[in-house]
Amino acid sequence: MDALGSVSVALAGSGGAGVMTAGNMLLEAASHAGYYGLMTRTSGPQIRGGEAAAMLRISTFPGDGQDDAFHVLAAIDWQNVARFAAELPLAPASLILGDPAAGEPPEVFTKSGARYAPVPLKVTAAEIAGAWPNMVALGVLAGIIGLPAASLEAAARKAMKKGLEPGIAAAQRGYALAAQLPALRLAPPPARSDRWLITGNEAAGYGALRGGVRFVAAYPITPATELLEYLAPALAKVGGTLVQAEDELASINMALGASYGGVPSLTATSGPGLSLMIESLGLGVAAEVPVVVVDVMRTGPSTGIATKSEQADLGTALYGLHGDAPHVVVAPNSLEDCLAATEWAVGLAEALQVPAIVLSDQYLGQARGVVDAPALGSAAVARLTAQGGEGYRRYALTPAGVSPMAIPGTPGATYTADGLEHNERGTPSSQASDHAAQMDKRARKLAQLDPGEAWASVEGEGDTALVTFGSCTGPAREALARNGKGVKLVSLRLLAPAQPERLKKALAGVKRVLVLEQNHSGQFLRYLRAEYDLPGEVKSLRRPGPLPFRPAEIQHALAQWGSA
Repeated sequence: MDALGSVSVALAGSGGAGVMTAGNMLLEAASHAGYYGLMTRTSGPQIRGGEAAAMLRISTFPGDGQDDAFHVLAAIDWQNVARFAAELPLAPASLILGDPAAGEPPEVFTKSGARYAPVPLKVTAAEIAGAWPNMVALGVLAGIIGLPAASLEAAARKAMKKGLEPGIAAAQRGYALAAQLPALRLAPPPARSDRWLITGNEAAGYGALRGGVRFVAAYPITPATELLEYLAPALAKVGGTLVQAEDELASINMALGASYGGVPSLTATSGPGLSLMIESLGLGVAAEVPVVVVDVMRTGPSTGIATKSEQADLGTALYGLHGDAPHVVVAPNSLEDCLAATEWAVGLAEALQVPAIVLSDQYLGQARGVVDAPALGSAAVARLTAQGGEGYRRYALTPAGVSPMAIPGTPGATYTADGLEHNERGTPSSQASDHAAQMDKRARKLAQLDPGEAWASVEGEGDTALVTFGSCTGPAREALARNGKGVKLVSLRLLAPAQPERLKKALAGVKRVLVLEQNHSGQFLRYLRAEYDLPGEVKSLRRPGPLPFRPAEIQHALAQWGSA
């Protein structure tokens, strides 16, 4: 068979089978061998244990999306793995690997026409004292793909602290077993370049540090917890602090308090936590205290499916604050863009003295990938601070809408910062004139924002436009790269404040617009219709989580439209 530009494999099993450990080592081995890669995950709602699957795509090119189907599905066991059938699409040419000791693969997988090959994972592991079946499966997958054995061993040595030698021996046995199975010829790796192996949550954390964040308060919540786990030791290295609050209300208020004290601050959460933070975000708007909230969206409403991805917090992020409350909403559109978007959001919050929401999601946040080293921005943005003195007016009606912000304790610069409307000095006021003046001031800050080219990623040319945001961008890019002649991609990164003139320019000459989003009600389409004038015919391609979009279905939607 011809060499493949990418190979997609899934490793599944019940809780404790070690599929995520093996998946991470396979990605590490691919990185060591010089390949790009992406690993996403799926799991059940259990706090501990439960079925899980690591889904990997190893490729000769960078990418942020899964392929249309998996070349290989390997299972340590089949316990409840069938629940993931829709997330693990197979094709007739796919290969199913399973341990005969765990029984036959469920029909939901074999009906695809995929070939089943039994592999004695447990028996092979039992021949090596201290070895586990997941390491045998790791070796089998590495062998089928054709990764060098040296890269497999290097990955194991980097990842394993206990049971290293038995683990390596088991992986080597699995690698030898692969010789008896159909091989997938992955093309040689591309020329070496500077690359990172990182998750979206880690990238967002690093972006926060680069933006100048030195205080974080947060309450753990899936799927944002890893961002906090990354920041806890990283903040300590740069003289910052992370506090685990008792809940989301406490965390946002702690972050606002630290920011009021002059320290750039952040919290991270998911949909349920964002809902609890809304009132305090309004306080940040009224008191003009900068703060950043990273919302790693998950499937809702309510608790929903905590371990799966969806883009359904968009409406809350844009319009959920009560009253007229101008603020910033930024959406990263790739794993590595989680860094740049978060760093940018910190800079916008500090420069404009507003709350900023970063809309990531479970897919981007928990994905782990080998990516080209991102271009790093300039130094952190410093807020406009006051030196104090007689006549200090914290909320002075400046032309730009931004007024000097004094650090508490600055001589001659005492002021009140709360949620009540106020005059220029910060004194609470119920006068209509003060309310109108401060509303105009707060709106003016965002109206005069010039985001430059960062407002969106605009790629390609054509009279059809595919407009999207966030994690839908990766599969959209690949769909157009495969056969996207005559189609322009516009992925919005700055969602609030809206940029109607910039989108109008980007869509000049466009006759048809396809809006791509991962939620049930078409929140992004309704936002676009509310804030922008979309040209020509407009159609929506949307569905709720947790199923990600795949390139072929986007291609199909565009082709159907073109032939209609």
